[in-house]
Amino acid sequence: MKDLKLLIGENEEIFYEGKPDKKCYILESIFNPMLPFAVIWAIFDLTFISGALSGQNNSMALFMILFMSVHLMPVWIYLGGALFSIIRYRNTNYVVTDRAIYVSGGVFNRTINTKPFAELSHIDLHRGVFDQMFNVGDVIATTSQTDEKGRPVAINISSIKNYAEVFNLVKKLQADIYSDTMFPNDLRPKENHGYKTKYKG
Repeated sequence: MKDLKLLIGENEEIFYEGKPDKKCYILESIFNPMLPFAVIWAIFDLTFISGALSGQNNSMALFMILFMSVHLMPVWIYLGGALFSIIRYRNTNYVVTDRAIYVSGGVFNRTINTKPFAELSHIDLHRGVFDQMFNVGDVIATTSQTDEKGRPVAINISSIKNYAEVFNLVKKLQADIYSDTMFPNDLRPKENHGYKTKYKG
């Protein structure tokens, strides 16, 4: 959180700071869409290994184990992702100021993602199975930008307890700043007296 706060401007006011719910975050990392694929892959390979090893000598058995260990790479990738979810959780922090959303994350390489409210186009709320189980939710802020695959670029505040409060906060800040940008009364004086917005940019 300290590294994240270093990037916040002196004139910015922090309205929210927090972390995801630990249990929900880790369970979502374990039960991700890759789980069925990893299970099927592991069952197929382990069945093949047991069949290939029956009746083989020791040197051939060792070769088959080494070969199939490499072939099980998708399973190792899944298991690694699930195991490193604890480190990702420790590095994940959220901060919402009066100007932008800041999200830190990563495992070995720390990354900090920032999206100013002026770039946001939609604010959505998502609650999956585990979110509802632990009474948490995800606030998803989407921009008008797209990635290399043509998908909208988004910044997520995931698995937080006070999801409704943060959702309403982010939605209001986005609406106020958008209104201030679109209706810059008197070329944006010190006080925006013409439009009903509380944002004083």
